[in-house]
Amino acid sequence: MNQDQAQGKLTQLNGKIKETWGKLTDNDLALVDGKRDQFLGRVQELYGVNREDAEKRFSEIEKSCGCD
Repeated sequence: MNQDQAQGKLTQLNGKIKETWGKLTDNDLALVDGKRDQFLGRVQELYGVNREDAEKRFSEIEKSCGCD
């Protein structure tokens, strides 16, 4: 996968995340790339979900845009 394709996948992923968790800011989304634990912690904080549910939903989003 080249750099443009990778960036396109990340853009798709961020869009789907915003659709799912609209309270997240662009700064929160920046955590997706490399700081997954912090990102999932932020989802837990904003939405009151447990870690397992946040991870499961995030994995579903990744799979839906081919980012897994």
